[in-house]
Amino acid sequence: MNLSEITNGLNDKQHQSVALDNTQNALILAGAGSGKTRVLTHRIAYLVTQKNIHTDSILAVTFTNKAAAEMRERLGTLLRRSIQSMWVGTFHGLAHRLLRTHYEKAGLTSGFQILDAQDQYRIVKRLMKENNIDESKFPVRKVQWFINQQKDEGIRAQDVDPGYNFFVKKSLEVFVLYEAHCRANDLIDFAELLVRSYELLKNNAELLEHYQTRFSHILVDEFQDTNTVQYKWIQQLFTGNNQVFCVGDDDQSIYGWRGAKIENITKLETDFAPIQTIRLEQNYRSTGHILSASNALIANNTNRMGKSLWTDAGDGDLIDVYEARTETDEADYVVRKIQKLIKDGGRASDCAILYRSNAQSRVFEEVLIKYNVPYIIYGGLRFFERGEIKDALGYLRLIENTADNVAFERIVNFPTRGIGNATLEKIREFARNEHTNLFQAAQQVSPTLPTRASNALKGFIALIEQMVDDSKHLDLSEKVAHLLSASGLMNHYANDKTDKAGSKKENLEELISAAKQYKHEEDSEMNEVVGFISLASLDSSGDGNAPAVDNVQLMTIHSAKGLEFPNVFLGGLEEDLFPSRQSKDEPHLMDEERRLCYVGMTRAMKRLTLSFAVKRFLHGQSLYAYPSRFLDEIPSEYINKVKAKFGATQVNYQEDDIYNQDIEPQANGQLAVGAGVRHAKFGYGSVLNFEGDGDSARIQIKFKTAGTKWLIASYANLEFV
Repeated sequence: MNLSEITNGLNDKQHQSVALDNTQNALILAGAGSGKTRVLTHRIAYLVTQKNIHTDSILAVTFTNKAAAEMRERLGTLLRRSIQSMWVGTFHGLAHRLLRTHYEKAGLTSGFQILDAQDQYRIVKRLMKENNIDESKFPVRKVQWFINQQKDEGIRAQDVDPGYNFFVKKSLEVFVLYEAHCRANDLIDFAELLVRSYELLKNNAELLEHYQTRFSHILVDEFQDTNTVQYKWIQQLFTGNNQVFCVGDDDQSIYGWRGAKIENITKLETDFAPIQTIRLEQNYRSTGHILSASNALIANNTNRMGKSLWTDAGDGDLIDVYEARTETDEADYVVRKIQKLIKDGGRASDCAILYRSNAQSRVFEEVLIKYNVPYIIYGGLRFFERGEIKDALGYLRLIENTADNVAFERIVNFPTRGIGNATLEKIREFARNEHTNLFQAAQQVSPTLPTRASNALKGFIALIEQMVDDSKHLDLSEKVAHLLSASGLMNHYANDKTDKAGSKKENLEELISAAKQYKHEEDSEMNEVVGFISLASLDSSGDGNAPAVDNVQLMTIHSAKGLEFPNVFLGGLEEDLFPSRQSKDEPHLMDEERRLCYVGMTRAMKRLTLSFAVKRFLHGQSLYAYPSRFLDEIPSEYINKVKAKFGATQVNYQEDDIYNQDIEPQANGQLAVGAGVRHAKFGYGSVLNFEGDGDSARIQIKFKTAGTKWLIASYANLEFV
């Protein structure tokens, strides 16, 4: 493969990034829709084919399983050969690979188990109950979040100073108990994967040197999303004699709430000096008006690294900004517009409704159902997170390793076989006192129980022992099929009256297919079963997949990152909702809210509609809302203002131009739509709308210099002119 084949179709900046000298560190500031995945994969292909860098010397890190799979597929096509053994994957996936390879040095056994978020929650909850820590004062999820937050910073329990904070002090007690429990039971949670692998290299100089020498090229995607321990993980592999190639966009850093540090991308120029910065600004996704509006919005953030997106695809449509009376009016307008797009030959799946808060989806769902428009909530339960799949994997895990206490707890009485909480507590107590696992404890405890409980427990032990024996010589998919039958799971879900569609049984059948399609890494330290179990555990920490069926897609803006849609409807652009109330007094939080809005807007390819409601019922309250400041930050030349006809009890949605009709003046005492007013601060303007009465009456006024404002009539002190 020659250079022209690799760089064919790349623009100048992409070409410059891909063909950088292989001794050069680089930061590629890649704007939304600028082809960063293409640059990453072509850079690797360039190193392999033009600079003779062996694939085993390349470490490529990304954030989602979907992105990692896409990179592997593209690389395989570009290089025309399998890259199964290449170190390409998520931070968690690669950290897991390190720990499996060097488990002894990491203080683990070869059979260590990965805890997903649900498993971790259950363990924290049980430890709190056993140690009489009141859940009403210390919610389990908040304690769980505290533990993970410390690990994301690379901090162990013994390093936390609680000071005088009682919540931190009590959470720290649970943290200590939790770490002891995980060590005793050979368990690793998602955050632990990273901190343990970082410590593995930090505490083993020879091992660190081995990987520093091995990985001559380190490529990292979505660098703006790295947290503290991920940054340290990359930093310790860098020696100055190997090269880093980081791709990211400070304008799309939207995960500060889960530990991401936007300052990491700005520290690159110091910690990985000398480094060359290249900006990818040509956008291949959106129209000119969408990009110009997005650029203007994000320019209000300070301390940006600087970048302005552009396209040669033309200006396209103006951005519709719809002023709704209520959240129901907002949803009605959006769904009617989607219906028209579909009627005009579009697809439902070309349309995405985005929102800041999950709570906003309810009204959109109700209206979609009302008008019989198919939809799906993106970001729901992933396949390996589904209860029936976790049940099946529980059996697979226990058959593979009877010391797996988490699996034992999940399946010991499922399907129901008469093993109650009293029996379980005796098993747990015996295991604690004798320092053994729950399966061995069950074997010891069963003869001491009352006849009924004893028989039930003996039956379960015999079942597992028989399944272990029967599956010894079966391949992975055969083992899965056998355990589904022998355990009674398939029969249980086939007869589940609550699952009228039969989807749970179908999911179990799909698990057999997943096992058949699983490709085990040849050089892996794990056997095939452990590899499959680990894949399932790691997959539940990653991203979901976009639905293949033709549905309107509903999702939070956080879930939409990395996706694109021809038609995007971004709702709820109101103060205290978007931006959120919590961000108002914190400049760095307000900046992140603005970045989130920027991400939402740049998901749109052809058409973008922004909307807000004057009055919204949310979280049990009906509140008047002010339009989001973000709307004021978008220049008017990119906007088409759309509003419902005032005075109408019901809006006629059959014709699009109803929203652009001139307002008919209405009298309401001294008030009249269209009346001229003067305000002491904002100057001259005209009345656009008014509502309410008494002290709660509000007036919407378009001022000549200050823009459009909603004012409380009793405080505005308006002079009518």
